[in-house]
Amino acid sequence: MLMERRCSQISVVIKTLNLTKIYGEQKSVDNLNMTVKQGQIYGFLGRNGAGKTTTIRMLLGLIKPTHGEIEIFGENFINNQKEILRKIGSIVEVPGFYENLTARENLLVNARIIGIHKKKAIDESLEIVGLHNETKKLVGEYSLGMKQRLGIARALLHYPELLILDEPTNGLDPIGIKEMRRLIFNLASERNITILISSHILSEIEQLVDHLGIIHQGRLLEEVSFDQLRKRNRKYLEFQVSNDNKATMLLENHFNVTDYEVHDEGNIRVYSHLGQQGQINKLFVQNDIEVAKIMMSEDRLEDYFTKLVGGGTIG
Repeated sequence: MLMERRCSQISVVIKTLNLTKIYGEQKSVDNLNMTVKQGQIYGFLGRNGAGKTTTIRMLLGLIKPTHGEIEIFGENFINNQKEILRKIGSIVEVPGFYENLTARENLLVNARIIGIHKKKAIDESLEIVGLHNETKKLVGEYSLGMKQRLGIARALLHYPELLILDEPTNGLDPIGIKEMRRLIFNLASERNITILISSHILSEIEQLVDHLGIIHQGRLLEEVSFDQLRKRNRKYLEFQVSNDNKATMLLENHFNVTDYEVHDEGNIRVYSHLGQQGQINKLFVQNDIEVAKIMMSEDRLEDYFTKLVGGGTIG
């Protein structure tokens, strides 16, 4: 279930206008118009290759747009890149560290590079991500989840107002994913850091973010809050039957059911007549249809995503 959070301010932190990146004849990002407001955990959702990382690289100044505009904190990013980047922390791909050094030693190196000389910043960052008791261990002995958290500690060294994370749960085990989810939520709720998080893992996005942008083949298909999305999700009766063609004919002729969907392996979703599963099951059995499953369900983010992008696999 999505953790509830209230945002007291709604000023815009990221805004793009027709942001486009073209490689040769391929549009990696196609006229993207994105709006991320202060205090949000904004989920940037799309399949691998949809254009998420390319967009993030443009937002961080790692690559230049072919055309279009980027505003961050209300200022033109291209014209004020150095000043704006001082307010942004990020992880793009798997963070790299010196594995023969400790976490504190790694952060000390990074702090010197970016001009931070306060030891307090390193200690605070390690405490925020829960690594303050692991400072004697070499990073080479860290798990992937610990390295990801150390990457966030590095991104927090300069006290950013915006955190951009590209697939931060990629490759983590369930415990690591849970720890990362808790950390991200706490950064937003307790420290009021605006967070843009990209992912193709739908279940993780669903449990974390409060606003969603869906990108497909370089185009932003929709931006929607999770409150709005939950209102769209509909409950349905799900039957797994031995003969879906015969079953749907019976539904239409005996119950006047018109709002239904047939899925693979004989699964029928009936969006009306909720509470009448007993009568429907009786009708099926009387007509020699085996019923292997009956359950009440509701549309999930996976269903919404699949309908929006036109089917296919995720990942």
